[in-house]
This record gives sequence, structure tokens and C-alpha cells, in this order.
Amino acid sequence: MEYKTRIGRVNRDLIKKQDILKLKENDAIREGASLLQKGEVVAFPTETVYGLGADATSESAVKKIFKAKGRPRDNPLIVHIGEMDQLYDIIKNPLSDTTRRLIKHFWPGPLTLIFEKKETIPGVTTAGLESVAVRFPDNPVARALIGLSSVPVAAPSANLSGSPSPTRAEHVFKDLKGRIPFIIDGGPSSVGVESTVIDIRSGNPVILRPGGVTREEIAEVTGFSPENPDNEDRKKPLSPGMKYRHYSPRTPLYLIEIRDFDKIRDVGEKYKGYNLALVITSETDMVLKESLKSFSTTGIKKVVIGSRNDFKKIAACMFDILRNLDTDNIDLIFFETIPEKGLGEAIMNRLAKAATGKIVVE
Repeated sequence: MEYKTRIGRVNRDLIKKQDILKLKENDAIREGASLLQKGEVVAFPTETVYGLGADATSESAVKKIFKAKGRPRDNPLIVHIGEMDQLYDIIKNPLSDTTRRLIKHFWPGPLTLIFEKKETIPGVTTAGLESVAVRFPDNPVARALIGLSSVPVAAPSANLSGSPSPTRAEHVFKDLKGRIPFIIDGGPSSVGVESTVIDIRSGNPVILRPGGVTREEIAEVTGFSPENPDNEDRKKPLSPGMKYRHYSPRTPLYLIEIRDFDKIRDVGEKYKGYNLALVITSETDMVLKESLKSFSTTGIKKVVIGSRNDFKKIAACMFDILRNLDTDNIDLIFFETIPEKGLGEAIMNRLAKAATGKIVVE
């Protein structure tokens, strides 16, 4: 089925005020909630990226998500709630003290937690798992939409499977035009990378996917140093982002780690004749200004993403930059690596999954 995809816009002043009751009266949110109740899919903003939502309790509705995105069926979905009471309709077991602390500090927000699910959530939503990933988003448009629809909403990123995540409504429209009926435009996502996913069921938190809540923040709240999943966990993923290549532009993307700035000209010689895009930090830009003049005989498009330690700014613009550079005029994209600490861990996780390879200049 092909849809005539429409976009409904939400007043930015209402979003800034975070008035959930007033937002529920907005025409776009009312239409989106009505479509969710009818078993349709709707794209909507969250603070992380735009999501493609459907009623998480409806098998037929959830199947439309997989069809629209071209998403593998063994890749589980995250279920979004609009208020805490919805959580207890979804999960089986009582909350542990550690889970309560995480919820108190990070919900609503960019944190997803793994629970044992009730039968209200069908197997198609969780890729056949007995567990379910749940998030309470902070974005007021998302909260108003989910609350008004009165259903938990399964929602992966609102893009074609494998392509860069959408942080603006226009990204969604470009990928999913004709595949979905409706997009709610709530402006750009503020965080820019997906939520952190944690499995806390064994007692010690395991980070299945790094994201908007950092490893350091989790350790501070729980008193535990979070672990990483073992290889067995990755074979049957409990969370999105564990198994498949993600976030990739069509244009080949290479990570570039510059250890010796004097050797950057060697890279330029190797790629003479290519139209290159070089995404670098402001610190590197200051050092390379002269070297870049001889970097490519055909041309180079330089994008400066700000300080290498301003992780919030880089995360917020990263996917937008990749989409803007993914054109016929660019042959290769080089993206400078940044420190893998704090939010930088999530940024590098996404770039590594998107990249064709890595170049080390030394």
C-alpha cells in the first residue's frame, strides 16, 4: 500500500512551554493519536531521534513498522510510554532498587530499560523475546502523542533500515514518503543519538547500546561499573543496534584518526581525483588549514563540527551532517574520530557502525 504522506506541524512555543495538556489539543498530535488507535504508523519527534510508532500491543500495527522501514524481523523494537502507569501494564516483575534509581534519575529521558514482558506485548514487537525494552521519552510532543493515544507505542527510528537516523521531519519524509501516512514535525531532536539501552535484570547494569545517558552517569547513580554484552548476547539481540549495520549513508564513510598532522598530505595524495568531504573538529581545523590546500586536486568540502570535547553539539548535528553530505557530488566522507568518553562513546559507536573503514594517519 502506498500512502500520501502528510506532515503536521506543532507550534514551537507550545513545545518550549512543555504544556502536555495544551499539546494534546494540537491538531497534528490529535491526528497522530487517532491514527495510532486505528492501527496505523506515525512518525513523531523524540529528544533522541524521530521515531516511527505503532500500537505496541497490536501485531498487525507493529508489522507495518517493519514493512515501512524494511527492517529485519529479528531486530526488537523499543516500547515507549507516556506516563509511568503504563509501565506496569507491560512488565511482569517488581522493580529492583537499582532500576528505581535509574528511573528516578533518567526518566523521562534518553534511557531504555529491559524488563520481562507481559502477554500484552506480542512477540513481533520483541522479535520473539520474553523481554521488552521500554523507554519514557522526555520530548513533550512524544509524551502528548502517546498519552492521548492511550497505547504503548513501539517505535524504532523513522528511517529506512540501515540509513542515518532522522533528527528532523524532513529526514523522515525523504526516507519514508509513500510508506507511511503521517509525520508530526516537532522541530529538530535535541540529543541527536538514540537512547542508551541497559539490561539490569542480573543486578549489574549491562549496556547493550550506548546513547544519550552516559556510562559515567549510570555508574554514579547505581554504584556499579556498567558491563558490555558478551558475544552470545549479540547473536540474539535484546536491543536495537546490537546486530546489524546501522546509520550508514550511501556515500562511503571512513573514520579518520589523525595522530601525525604532518602526514595528512600523504592521505591527500592517495585520494587525488576524488571529491572529498572532511568532517573535523575545530582543533584539527586550526592545525590543518595550510595542509588542506593540497589535500585534493578535485576538491574538498570541509565541515567543522566544533570542539572535539563538545559531545552534545557533535551528537546533535552528526546525523544531519551525514545526510547533507550524502550527495552525488561527494565520493568519500572522512569523519574525524573523537574521544570515546561520556557521550563520545555513543557518537563513536554510531560512526563505527556506519563506516566502511578507518584511516589512521601516523
